[in-house]
Formats: sequence, structure tokens, C-alpha cells
Amino acid sequence: MNIRCFQRNFSAALPHVVPLQLPSPMETHFWYILPDEVKSVALLNQYSELLSPCERENVNRMGGDQLKKRALLARALVRTTIARYQMNCDINPRSLKFRKNIYGKPEVEWQNEDNVSPPPLHFNISHTSSMIACGVTVNVPIGIDVEEKQRKIKNNITAFAQRYFSPYEVKLLTAISDPEVQCQEFIKLWTLKEAYVKALGKGFSAVPFKTFTIQFRATATRNLHPPGISVSEGSEEIVESSNDPTNLTNNWQLALLEVAGSHYAAICMEKDKTVGGEANMPMKLTVWKTIPFVEDVCVSGTDAVLALGGIIEQ
Repeated sequence: MNIRCFQRNFSAALPHVVPLQLPSPMETHFWYILPDEVKSVALLNQYSELLSPCERENVNRMGGDQLKKRALLARALVRTTIARYQMNCDINPRSLKFRKNIYGKPEVEWQNEDNVSPPPLHFNISHTSSMIACGVTVNVPIGIDVEEKQRKIKNNITAFAQRYFSPYEVKLLTAISDPEVQCQEFIKLWTLKEAYVKALGKGFSAVPFKTFTIQFRATATRNLHPPGISVSEGSEEIVESSNDPTNLTNNWQLALLEVAGSHYAAICMEKDKTVGGEANMPMKLTVWKTIPFVEDVCVSGTDAVLALGGIIEQ
């Protein structure tokens, strides 16, 4: 699919999002926003108008202006991102409705009107104090996680890993003698495991990190080039159950990125076995930096996004 890069300014009085084609099979669209770059009170008020009364109430319950702002941006990012994929109808970000599965993972509750089939979108959101991200796929589940590279780990890394990680992963981490390198590898692994659990849609309590191992073979770091990137067919993303080492699955593909020079991002999506039987199609990925209603910039192919594992140039 030919992906275009958009950058457009909009009047604050006329909210609008640039429409996009749906992601192709085994493609993820990854959108992120940096809260510190959103300073306009008028723009924040505009975002607030998009929310449902319940969402607005939840945002207002947050303690502190920064927490409220991040919660508002997260909901606005989800709504404006999903509204881009309009299919045969014009989707108003304000009109979207959501529900949660039994484990609490949000899903779009499409209103099927006039016999118009809703787009088969899956989405997932993650945020830190300095980045909010939303990933979108079609037909297959997705999980994403973003973490600050300079995240402070208060606990001893080895002790923390022993509490949450599998023996295989603990062994890998304890073999690293440099404390800074060990901390960075810990954060990367945490990000990958978080993305996998979120892709399952069950949450940490249902799938504790210690009950599975991700065996991930990284490729060399390199830039991402438009129109997207793809996961190497030779890379290995095997999930092993610690309770049953014979229970292996390669039904998932993972990607590890460095974004904006300051964050790690992990993306996990289920392999789509319905597309021509191509269960091993490589994952494609396109990344946008956005300020909804103001600008959308495709940053694939720039220094803003670096592939750290499982990804090769298309």
C-alpha cells in the first residue's frame, strides 16, 4: 500500500483529521504525541469536547494538572486516530463509543447503521509522562508499550528481574556486568513483555510476566525508510511458557524501536493467518508523530525512529 506522509495545519474552530487508508495485512500504524509540545489551552479545550461525559469526568478526577492533561491527550489521541480510518463513511471522533473486554482492554463499539460494515480495526494505547502512543491494525490483535529510556529503576535490577522475569531472562540480564547496559536491557525486555500481554488482552494479573519467556533475536540498529518497515522473516519471536517449556508459540510478531531518541516502544501483533494462508508474512510498520488537529508527520525514515530488534529495511 502506498502510504503518504501528512502535515497540515487546521483552524481551531474547525476540528478535522486527515483520512487514511486502513493498514494493510500485517501492518501496524503507530501514532505518538509528546505532551510537552501541546501548550495551547484552546486546543486542549477542543480535545475535551471530543470526550464522552464519562471520559471527561474520569479526566477531571485525576490529581494534578499534568495527570489531567496526559489523560485528556490519551483519549483524544485514540479518538482522532481511529476517526482517520473512515472506510465508506465519515467518522466523527466525538461519536465513537468504546467498551472493555472481560479483562478491561478497550475496544471500539461500532454502531452498525445503514448496513455499513465497520472497519475491522484493533487498537492499543500506552503512555508515559512524556509520550502517549496508539497502535492500529486490522483483523488481528495488537499490543504496544512505550517506556522512557531513562526510566529510574528503584529496585536492584537482578532482584527485580528475579521477581518478575523467567529464569532464562534473569540469566541473560545477570550476565551483563555494566549496570547501565543491564538497566537498558531490562527496560527493553519489560517493554516487549508488556506489549505481548496487552496483545493477548488479558492483563498482567491474568498473564504474569514470570510465566512466559520471549526469545527475541535482535538485528542491527538502523533507520526506518518510507513507506514503512518490515520485520525480518528470519527473526525469531518465540513465546515459551515457563510452566510448560514444550508449549511454544510463534503466532506473534514483535518489534522493538527507539522513538524520539528518548523512549523504547514495543509492538506485538498476532500473525494474520486469514490472508492467503500467509501466516509468516513480515510485519510492516509506519510511524507518525502527531498533534491532533494541528499536524501529522510521518517520521519513518528519520532519526526520530530507530529499529532495535526484529526489523529490517523494506
